[in-house]
Amino acid sequence: MAKDKTQYTCNECGGNSPKWLGKCPHCNAWNTLIESVAESSAPSKNRFAALAKTAEVTTLADIDATDVQRTPTGHDELDRVLGGGIVEGGVVLIGGDPGIGKSTLLLQALDSLQRAGLKTLYVTGEESGAQVALRSRRLGLDGSQVSVLAEIQLEKILATLDATHPTIAVIDSIQTVYSEQLTSAPGSVAQVRECAAHLTRAAKASGTAIVLVGHVTKEGALAGPRVLEHMVDTVLYFEGDTHSSFRLIRAIKNRFGAVNEIGVFAMTEKGLKGVSNPSAIFLSQHSEPVPGSCVMVTLEGTRPMLVEIQALVDSGGPSPRRLSVGLDRDRLAMLLAVLHRHAGVACMDQDVFVNAVGGVRISEPAADLAVMLAITSSLRGKALPKGFIAFGEVGLAGEVRPAPRGQDRLKEAAKLGFSVAVVPKANLPRKNDKAFEGLTVHGVDRIEEAMELARSLA
Repeated sequence: MAKDKTQYTCNECGGNSPKWLGKCPHCNAWNTLIESVAESSAPSKNRFAALAKTAEVTTLADIDATDVQRTPTGHDELDRVLGGGIVEGGVVLIGGDPGIGKSTLLLQALDSLQRAGLKTLYVTGEESGAQVALRSRRLGLDGSQVSVLAEIQLEKILATLDATHPTIAVIDSIQTVYSEQLTSAPGSVAQVRECAAHLTRAAKASGTAIVLVGHVTKEGALAGPRVLEHMVDTVLYFEGDTHSSFRLIRAIKNRFGAVNEIGVFAMTEKGLKGVSNPSAIFLSQHSEPVPGSCVMVTLEGTRPMLVEIQALVDSGGPSPRRLSVGLDRDRLAMLLAVLHRHAGVACMDQDVFVNAVGGVRISEPAADLAVMLAITSSLRGKALPKGFIAFGEVGLAGEVRPAPRGQDRLKEAAKLGFSVAVVPKANLPRKNDKAFEGLTVHGVDRIEEAMELARSLA
């Protein structure tokens, strides 16, 4: 028998190479070429003819456009991340670590939609129908009428979708599905790309909303070719520590809503439950103020959330460590340099550890001021006053820059009973605004002003 011809496919861009290379010749990504069996070059009909429909050239002003209709899933936190609910013909890709709750949440959402009178389909390639039924009973979904199909062959799945016309279908997971038109194994770059393209075409043609469950790599990125994320309408990431009962869903891409929205869930015996006030999760319950703790207001999409920043400064010897959890380590090093140069607070021989409580990740620069105040508080052993919050970006020249939507941040702090706030002067609220009653707001222009103000308040 003739030996099967092999080729190497890039899992970033999908480009092919006849031999292995350290760098992909198409997108210049390193170590992304994976060996696969080359497909036959025999002519075949165009499998993607339905993806591109002929249309005339027209201007934007002449196109009739209406906002897409959304179907709520029955879970407010999931609807928030999706932009309001499921969109007809939309394709959603959701990824996360094993056992974090992807299948659990989707089964709960399908049950809620089915009880609302919509037709649903759960396609499982990783479990049998009996295992899915057992999980539904553990979740308390007794008498659920969600249709289940245990199948991994793409052609049979498409035939079932065409025959049943469900409102929403879940494919769990895309890495287990394979097409007979390809000879490579399920989960390979070619199979994932081909199956996702066919399912996307089916969703757009029939109006069925399809949710694809994706595996993740050990680095936390979605497994398979990067083009998979470009095909779909929405990409959601499930985040959280398996040792914690809280889970976050973050929207990375959304053609029908805002990106960087998050939904917060708590894992219970009856599945995932939405958390309506996530600020309570990320605040430690101290009976009295402690040194090294400062609360800030961060924005996740359109939602302001209060997060406690904790810092610990300890003698470190000749090689001090800088460690941050939930915050950018390089930015921490920069803030320590600004703190020394412009505020006279030296930590050259000290270990500095910074943590965002609750496992939340903060990427916005509005956390700068809170981080620096927490470090100074720990270094001096002086606690900040009770009910104290701070936010603002700090520049290399020591200036305190305004944070976006500062009024919304202050309103969230006032609503939760905080009494003192240090913010950039540009974020000061208007006088006599009743939304900030009980909250005393101090505006600062420079980091040294903020440090002096914090010392006078302590």
